[in-house]
Amino acid sequence: MFIDKVEIHVRSGNGGNGAVHFRREKYVPRGGPDGGDGGRGGDVILEVRSTLNTLYSFRHTTRYIAKDGKPGAKQKMYGRGAEDLIVYVPPGTIIMDHASGEILGDLTKPGQQLTVCKGGRGGRGNVHFKSSTNQAPRAAEKGEPGEEKRLRLELKLIADIGIVGVPNAGKSTLLTALTNATPKIASYPFTTLEPNLGVAAVDEDTNVVLADIPGLIEGASQGIGLGHDFLRHVQRTRVLIHLLDGLSVDPVADFNQINAELSVFDPALGEKLQVVALNKMDQPEVQERWPGIKKQFKKLGVDAIAVSALARTDVHKLLLLAMQKLAQAPVLEEIAPLPVYRQPEDPREFKVMREIDGSWRVIGAGIERASAMTYWEHDGAVRRFQRIMETLGVDEALQKAGAQDGDTVHIGEFELEYVE
Repeated sequence: MFIDKVEIHVRSGNGGNGAVHFRREKYVPRGGPDGGDGGRGGDVILEVRSTLNTLYSFRHTTRYIAKDGKPGAKQKMYGRGAEDLIVYVPPGTIIMDHASGEILGDLTKPGQQLTVCKGGRGGRGNVHFKSSTNQAPRAAEKGEPGEEKRLRLELKLIADIGIVGVPNAGKSTLLTALTNATPKIASYPFTTLEPNLGVAAVDEDTNVVLADIPGLIEGASQGIGLGHDFLRHVQRTRVLIHLLDGLSVDPVADFNQINAELSVFDPALGEKLQVVALNKMDQPEVQERWPGIKKQFKKLGVDAIAVSALARTDVHKLLLLAMQKLAQAPVLEEIAPLPVYRQPEDPREFKVMREIDGSWRVIGAGIERASAMTYWEHDGAVRRFQRIMETLGVDEALQKAGAQDGDTVHIGEFELEYVE
């Protein structure tokens, strides 16, 4: 099954917790703190694998969660960092943020990687909180939480030559004649409901990738018929074989209609080099019509050839003409996503909101991260968090907003009691 659009949920690993521990040895009564740091959480990385040509592997697995870092230990031992989670995608995959629609990356080359979620850093052990005035700190940091995103993946097939035309023109039959591909073939429109790829051997040293694009109809650029779902696959091709149905009422009109739809969808598609071929020359009726059709194309300045994909007549000649066009075609430029300007996030910024039940909620990246990394069971860690609130001005902001003694204050997932 060909799948070219999916949504996935990804989450990087949390950092490991820092340790609260003191050196305990015989004859060393005051060994001091020796709690180690936690390990880094695993990243989530998308990587191109050349053997894939569809997003089918995401059909049943849509959640990808990296492992957490290991906690620190005594004797200043660091926790082990988690391995990164590699998720494989086919060449031509575009990664977008589901919420904003922003393009995060466009992966086209085998081995190319994109880190979509960074793992959280490990928390610091209590050895880092020792000072001249606090020789035995009972404070450490929990690991930093990982990142979480919902992504939309879209695939644009990467092929050297694309085969386009109206439904039932014989595109799948031509792909079969030129390659070892085995697409579904039948004598009714829209037999092909998904793009097919095939590799044709031009000679002993040269192979070329062809894509059979499902039939296009009038209004495809507005999404009518198979529309947008498959027009985007044409964008990745360098040369087009425009296959016409010899049994059509007006093949020249079909030719103009398809080119118009390509240009409306993307002006660059209308400028792609094309080889025009009239198919079904094995039919006597088409043989009779061919001279007149050829003259019509001459008037348009188009050199068309006649083939029979079913009888495999002149299909190799058609491939050689397409290869000549391919040698003239410009190499596809790397598609880099437009830079999206974001105001740099200030970790000191926050806002205070009143909840429906009368409690308060403090929202801010820095203060929420600090609360998630606090050991609430250790008095020293709680006092450190209180100092952070005072430094950022959270206490003052709550007081100005009207918070009273005993009010509940939510910061991230934690619930605190306000005391003036």
